[in-house]
Amino acid sequence: MGGMSGSTDRIFIARLAGTRVFDPLGDQVGRIRDAVIVYRSTMRRRPKVIGFVVEVPGRRRVFVPIGRVTSIDVGAVITTGLVNMRRFAKRATETLVMADLLDQRLRIREDGSPVVVEDVGIEQQRNRDWEVARLFVRRVSEQRTAFSALRRRGETLQLDWSEVDHPVDAAESQSATQLIAAYQETKPADLADVLRELDQKRRLEVVRELDDERLADVLEELPEDDAVEVLNAVGLERSATLLETMQPDDAADILGELSDERAEQLLQAMEPDDAEDVRTLLAYDEDTAGGLMTTEPIILSPETSIAEALAHVRRQELPAAVAAAVFVCRQPLETPSGKFLGIVHIQEMLRHPPHESIGTLLDTEVEPLPPEAPIGEVAALLAAYNLVSVPITDEGEHLVGVVTVDDVLDALLPEDWRDNRETSRTEVSA
Repeated sequence: MGGMSGSTDRIFIARLAGTRVFDPLGDQVGRIRDAVIVYRSTMRRRPKVIGFVVEVPGRRRVFVPIGRVTSIDVGAVITTGLVNMRRFAKRATETLVMADLLDQRLRIREDGSPVVVEDVGIEQQRNRDWEVARLFVRRVSEQRTAFSALRRRGETLQLDWSEVDHPVDAAESQSATQLIAAYQETKPADLADVLRELDQKRRLEVVRELDDERLADVLEELPEDDAVEVLNAVGLERSATLLETMQPDDAADILGELSDERAEQLLQAMEPDDAEDVRTLLAYDEDTAGGLMTTEPIILSPETSIAEALAHVRRQELPAAVAAAVFVCRQPLETPSGKFLGIVHIQEMLRHPPHESIGTLLDTEVEPLPPEAPIGEVAALLAAYNLVSVPITDEGEHLVGVVTVDDVLDALLPEDWRDNRETSRTEVSA
């Protein structure tokens, strides 16, 4: 490799995660998401770092061999040569530092006390190889005595790889605290990609530790069969909570994959109001506007001020496509609403004084569609009017839901589109 120009002596992977990756000309080609290591013939020998998992545009995760990396630093990683753009798939002999090694429970060889891995330090050797050299760990108590538990709980140490035994028990449940912390700022779709790449045991360990709101966001981004696997693993009570937290259309998509008996069991466990929204959507054919729509758009009365409308739009939990417009109706302001009057786009609101009423800004050119409208008709309306959402009304002109562009795309793309995002390019100069 010819040496690491500008690299530091020791790099800690959890801190390196998210670091931007550049080509020699200074153009960014992606971000570091993990390091790939292989164990040696004996566990006392330091594992070898063979490369990095790099996220490139389009959220593809690709493998970059360590031999193509010319500089590693917390601020930037520099690569050279061609990067294979096929989706990274871990081989049986490989271990991912972030996904597999972080949070793993080990024992200090000297006294047998248990520790949990919080970070992993790699160093370049004289022969230019990179190896896992140090482990940043935290002691965990086995409650042997009250005194030892009090004295040792939470203490952090930095140990050489050879100072620990690996692992304590391969069948033992592994914490996911550090892995979740490393992806705290990532979008739900990115975390969904991470979950899909983990083996089943590790995936469920992460699922157990994610809070309900974050996990609900991730479930909305997973293929339905993967989401069903998660629900089957977390039990009836938590499944009901997750489905209540999700957008009703996404919850309906998941329940639609289950047997009628199992779906009804989950609906019975949900709050009645949330369950009713999902039942409404399940009544429609999945290939129609009704099957795609969400029943929770922003619905406001025409007297609402722009300032108040923008306050509704600013709610953090709203998906971007839902927050792009408000739907103006007569009372009641829940689906099915009073008479639908029109749309007000957020950009239009920003052009007017905050005290004005949104009823003066109505876009009435967009004709709402009935729930029975096929997906193609929804897509045509979105394209014709440059919209990100389409109102769906019943025969009485009551708003019953809204179809957003992301759900239309999801329905029109092949079922395996998440797996095939890398097919548009085969390699990139990096």
